[in-house]
Amino acid sequence: MGVKPGCKQTEVGVIPEDWDVLPLGRLIKRPPSYGINAAAIPLDARFPTYIRITDVTDDGRFARESRVSVSHSASSSYVLDPGDIVLARTGASVGKSYMYRPRDGYLVFAGFLIRVSPNNDYLLSAFLAYFTQSQPYWNWITANSMRSGQPGINGQEYAALIVPLPPTIAEQEAIAEALGDADALIESLEELIAKKCLIKQGAMQELLTGKRRLPGFSGEWEVKRLGSVLRFQVGSPFMSSFFNDKNQGLRLVRNRDLKSDDQTFYYSGAFNHEFLVYDGDVLVGMDGDFLPRIWAKGAALLNQRVGRIVCRDGLDRVFASYYLIDPLQEIEDTTLSTTVKHLAHGDVEKIENPLPEIEEQLAIAAVLSDMDSEIEALQAKLAKARQIKQGMMQELLTGRIRLV
Repeated sequence: MGVKPGCKQTEVGVIPEDWDVLPLGRLIKRPPSYGINAAAIPLDARFPTYIRITDVTDDGRFARESRVSVSHSASSSYVLDPGDIVLARTGASVGKSYMYRPRDGYLVFAGFLIRVSPNNDYLLSAFLAYFTQSQPYWNWITANSMRSGQPGINGQEYAALIVPLPPTIAEQEAIAEALGDADALIESLEELIAKKCLIKQGAMQELLTGKRRLPGFSGEWEVKRLGSVLRFQVGSPFMSSFFNDKNQGLRLVRNRDLKSDDQTFYYSGAFNHEFLVYDGDVLVGMDGDFLPRIWAKGAALLNQRVGRIVCRDGLDRVFASYYLIDPLQEIEDTTLSTTVKHLAHGDVEKIENPLPEIEEQLAIAAVLSDMDSEIEALQAKLAKARQIKQGMMQELLTGRIRLV
């Protein structure tokens, strides 16, 4: 299939005829420069904040929660100016980028980052920042970074990066503004989700300990041994010869499956039905972290080193999924291990804590579930906003959609 009229094929793909493609080195004020090689120190107001590869998020922002400082006599030579962009030059993070914004404070960039300073007469910093999040850019990173066992791109190679350029600065501005609006929506949703999560955390600390009571409930909670209201069922050591990744049989619930779906396995052999897991079951990983999770991925089989909370009379299952978080965290914190921490079979049933009556459990679970539903709806909205931004980038940064 040929290139449609009004377009041309270039190193970065098909772009409009009136767009240009130029190497980054011709569009910056000075050659790419490397950051300072200095050790980080704990955050200290007397010294500048240090930005390292690990402080750059996947979506090109400065991770302020992990801030550190740098104390070095040459620090002033490595201070970022508005519009400067730093690019990761080595390791698994190669290609990650960050455009400096004054709101992030006074930043000194580290040695595994490379600074480029766009000449805004030809290339807007914001336009370049969005291009470094695009698929053509990441295709170039992949093709150019694997020269040896350790991925890497040096300053000279970054200067050779081909950048697609609209014919006017006004078009670059329009594209950057549209994508900036998309980013603003994403950031506002992230902030709202973080706020809702903090509110929920506070509600859990109060409601699950009896510090705050819901209307209609009073009286002391009775201290109970959890073995009187639940049974902790441990999964079966299914034969690995029947494991497969071809969707044959029933899905297995392994410890890692409680955290992600990056590698799903199935079991095609015979099994005892007491190990069947259903949506709504409360499961606990017995290796690593012991956080309880409600299963919601369909019928499956409970594999060894995963436990299930089987509620008896006097304990609501949804309430248990919230109530057990803190005592299980306490067990995890006090478990000694040089490698991976392990939850013992009887640890959960031995827990002794004040427990409300079932009616109050149901009321508390309803409040917290409503909060979770609200957060999940916002997270879905956030995922959609990110997806829309990606689609906008594909269209705007290749000129398929023109704004001016």
